[in-house]
Amino acid sequence: MAGMIPKQFIDDLLARADIVELIDSRVPLKKAGKNYQACCPFHTEKSPSFSVSQDKQFYHCFGCGEHGNAISFLMEFDRLEFPDAIEELASHYGMTVPREDIKQTPAQQKQQQQVYAQKQDDYALMEQISRFYQKQLRVASDKDTAIDYLKGRGLSGEIVKQFGIGYISDTWDGMMKVFAKSPAITKQLVDLGMAIQGDKNKPYDRFRGRIQFPIRDKRGRVIGFGGRVLADATPKYLNSPETRIYHKGHELYGLYEAKLANKQLSRLVVVEGYMDVVALAQHGVNYAVASLGTATTPEQLQTLFRTVREVICCYDGDRAGRDAAWRAMDNALPLIQDGYTLKFVFLPDGEDPDSLIREQGQEAFEKILDNAMPLSEFLLSNLSEQTDLNTNEGSSKLVELFQPYLNKLPDSFLKQSIISSIANTFARGSEKRLEELRRHHQQKEKATIKQTKITPVRLAIALLLEHPHIVNALPDISILAHLNIPGIPLLNELLVLCKQNPNIKSAQIIEKYRDSVEGKQLTKLMCLQHHIEPENAESTFLDIIERFLNIFIEQRTEALLSKEQITGLTKVEKQELHSLLSA
Repeated sequence: MAGMIPKQFIDDLLARADIVELIDSRVPLKKAGKNYQACCPFHTEKSPSFSVSQDKQFYHCFGCGEHGNAISFLMEFDRLEFPDAIEELASHYGMTVPREDIKQTPAQQKQQQQVYAQKQDDYALMEQISRFYQKQLRVASDKDTAIDYLKGRGLSGEIVKQFGIGYISDTWDGMMKVFAKSPAITKQLVDLGMAIQGDKNKPYDRFRGRIQFPIRDKRGRVIGFGGRVLADATPKYLNSPETRIYHKGHELYGLYEAKLANKQLSRLVVVEGYMDVVALAQHGVNYAVASLGTATTPEQLQTLFRTVREVICCYDGDRAGRDAAWRAMDNALPLIQDGYTLKFVFLPDGEDPDSLIREQGQEAFEKILDNAMPLSEFLLSNLSEQTDLNTNEGSSKLVELFQPYLNKLPDSFLKQSIISSIANTFARGSEKRLEELRRHHQQKEKATIKQTKITPVRLAIALLLEHPHIVNALPDISILAHLNIPGIPLLNELLVLCKQNPNIKSAQIIEKYRDSVEGKQLTKLMCLQHHIEPENAESTFLDIIERFLNIFIEQRTEALLSKEQITGLTKVEKQELHSLLSA
């Protein structure tokens, strides 16, 4: 689908986008000179090395090397595919993404268009069904049962509306008879998990006699539902199956609503059920999400840590709850960097977040969150239960048990502090092994960015990328057309591009070369640290071009002199040589 987005539209989108506004909405930026900076969201660091340029519409981290334009940032930070990043950026500016691709065969183009159109139709249908469920909560003949249930759980009309909660009566075709107007829509409803095919090839409602919770994706589109039964039927909670638009291991219930309610989220609480999320929001804790009936997956944890720096998993205190917490911790270890925390709260027997906050209130519940158990404590306490720490053998075993988890943790101060904690508290008799672990950790090389060597060609390209307008200082952009130096063909391409597009921005140039060898070269050169002030860019660029012309004169002179000795020169070539020698 990426190839179906016209390049001109991408160019126009980047011209309208403000990368500072975009990044600041996800990573708070501070003004630093003419640029903005923050601690990099893509690697661990204590002091900010992540720089965002409003002039270039480009970001670059001097620590880990991540860089790109607004589209690249959305792809990396929000974990979006290229076309989805375009859609996200376009929707922010109220732009509709057109589709076309002359490189595809008509059949391929038609198929791509059908896939895209199908998904858009799916989203629209699911939104209509969600509104239908909400309306049923007001007009269904048995609405009082549903309303009484919600009131009994302490939910206000406002919070029910905020989360789009609805209801469907316990009939076989309450939803189907409204929406299944054709065989095509009937099939679509089955494909989207809203209906079940049935034995007699007569589809019926999947959700019946249930309070309906719409599940929204990062962009607020309804992609599935969770239904809570009102009678004694089972299961108590019924979720949408996997479909072409809903992948439960990637989504988090309540995340979209939490973002709407909090302009700057600082932490998120992970709970088990839909009702827990809604009940917490009802009592002022409007930053809870649920993992949709699955153990918290690596994809969900990535989303969480892309959104906030503090994640608290709130589980039942029984064995099942602790096992779920352990799986979440294991999945989170590779993602834990300095400045990011994962903590755990285990509730008393018989309590859940819903009941606890209703009994004790927001302040008491948030105090429990404030005193949550850190990841390091949870890890060490669980491992220490598996061995006898009163013996040297037991202490040594603890070190061995810890090794696989140590390997999963990225290099960080947290990792070093955990090693030290084991050494100081538990590891009697295993000092040698611990010292090996510590030495291995300290000697492990940190990733460093290989600095690009500055050559005249690279510097000329870097300056042109940063200040595309300096092309206008050249009387003729074809003056280097015959120069035989590596990199000159790419420079000539850029000269033509900048001349033909007077208002082009740096980010637009980079985007035109996305996914190409030249694109990789250009992104490196965009980050070239040359220390040339903007007011000196044009004169420096012209000096380099003059140097190239001198090289061309030397090359051409040598070529003509060599030809003169071997085959002789034509009259025109003799005149050219005379001019060159005179110059």
